[in-house]
Amino acid sequence: MNKISIKAGVAVVTFVAVAGVALAFHAWGPYHWARTSNPFTLKLGDNVSSAWDVALLTASNDWSTSTVLNAPIVAGATNPKNCKAVAGRVEVCNSKYGNNGWLGVAQIWVTGGEHITKGTVKLNDTYFNTAKYNTPAWRNLVACQEIGHTLGLDHQDEIFVNPNLGTCMDYTNDPSTNQHPNAHDYEELELIYAHTDSFTTLLSSVINSRGNSGIGATDSDEDAEFGTVLKKDGHGQPSLYGRDLGKGQKLFTFVYWAE
Repeated sequence: MNKISIKAGVAVVTFVAVAGVALAFHAWGPYHWARTSNPFTLKLGDNVSSAWDVALLTASNDWSTSTVLNAPIVAGATNPKNCKAVAGRVEVCNSKYGNNGWLGVAQIWVTGGEHITKGTVKLNDTYFNTAKYNTPAWRNLVACQEIGHTLGLDHQDEIFVNPNLGTCMDYTNDPSTNQHPNAHDYEELELIYAHTDSFTTLLSSVINSRGNSGIGATDSDEDAEFGTVLKKDGHGQPSLYGRDLGKGQKLFTFVYWAE
């Protein structure tokens, strides 16, 4: 078992692996959307171009297969370039975000130590417009994984050259068999959302944590915008950042880097 604990209650990320097979327990930590019953509905704001329509629909259908949640697509509520977070939902965006090294970024805003209040997913067309990444498999993998992060899921494996686990929550150099969630992802969601809350963060009236995602930053100040590096991937690149916004609010950022 590998366990990474982050000080000051920022995050606890746990992985379990036995004989090369990833098991459940791949959550960011205690982070989840507050709700009073299951299954709950988490709306995905559609701020993507037609090139991403199929990948977004596929991810929406895949995550809605879970017994604890539905993730329907609704009209987007933000400018794709800025991809500003909207309380109580996840905004999914694509744009040419520049040669900053990342394919996709997922962010969640957390209040009260564990409750997600809003989320964003950014898909970087600067790379997805190239021959290497402009494929259905790469688009499906990254869209599925970044949305999975906004649900509270972490990766099942972060070593790119390991055999594929058949899940989009697995880092890989070959996305062909890693385009959808697998049974372990659905099991983990059931664990994350096994309890209910006395309130919900799935309404437009929930707390509006300050600021934008900050992911329009230049290469030189991007780390400062993301916050403190909390974890690195199998290539040694920062994959998880945390930022304290004050007043009990935190911002967490997952980054999927291009090769």
